[in-house]
Amino acid sequence: MIYRLIDAKKATIPVRCSYRLLGVSSSGYYAWKQRKLSLQKYVDMILLAHVNQYFTLSHETYGSPRMHAELKAAGLSCGRHRIARLMRDNGLKALMKRRYKKTTDSGHGGPVAPNLLDQDFSTEGSNQKWGVDISYIWTAESWLHLAVAIDLYSRRVVGWAVSDRMKKDLAITNLQRAIATRRPKPSFVHHSDRGNQYCSDEYQKILKAHGMEISMSGKGNCYDNAMVETFFKTLKSELIWRTIFLSRLQAERAIGTFIDGFYNPTRRHSALGYKSPILFEAAA
Repeated sequence: MIYRLIDAKKATIPVRCSYRLLGVSSSGYYAWKQRKLSLQKYVDMILLAHVNQYFTLSHETYGSPRMHAELKAAGLSCGRHRIARLMRDNGLKALMKRRYKKTTDSGHGGPVAPNLLDQDFSTEGSNQKWGVDISYIWTAESWLHLAVAIDLYSRRVVGWAVSDRMKKDLAITNLQRAIATRRPKPSFVHHSDRGNQYCSDEYQKILKAHGMEISMSGKGNCYDNAMVETFFKTLKSELIWRTIFLSRLQAERAIGTFIDGFYNPTRRHSALGYKSPILFEAAA
């Protein structure tokens, strides 16, 4: 539109010059400037303000489906296509995920349990199936290793621990924290890979003492523990890969804030009907 062009260029081209160059009248331009917004544009401006707010709160990771669910939960009536248009027109694009690389030391003589889970991640309630794993984060002080326990029912992180070494003590600390937090009843499935941390005598004793059914992935099959892998991908794409950590302590604090302050209580999951893990468990 000619008047919009004049308005956009008025900082570099005097308005009077633009009138003459484009063959329009000054009265027409000022009439356009004073014209009221249409109802649709007015509502778009309100929605966009909320979209910007939630986009920032999500660490710039929400696409239109999660954003639509967030706005509906806030009581705002809007269509998903409208939200997608607003985000596209205003350059609000969720950051893409990068490929995740995983390493597991299964070259040991410890006992290996059968794969009871067998890629069946469905459950009817909390504390029926847990998945555990260890990943790594680079800092200026070298590597920080992160162990987590995920309740497969709600995708909730029920335990996490960090260490500068990927040893059995890290896995044990994580497991003990998860048990203390959830106090699960016996006879539920604990699934891990075949790493030496999980096959150690100390770790196995804790599992047996709490009546857990021990399940381990097939050799080299990352899909057997897909839900935990998915959490690590989310953590890395939404936090780790976007941050330069100067120390392991800084990384630990950021991870804690992400898990306890955003992922568990707030972050919406499409598989949970766009509820957060805590809200999903509360609604059960």
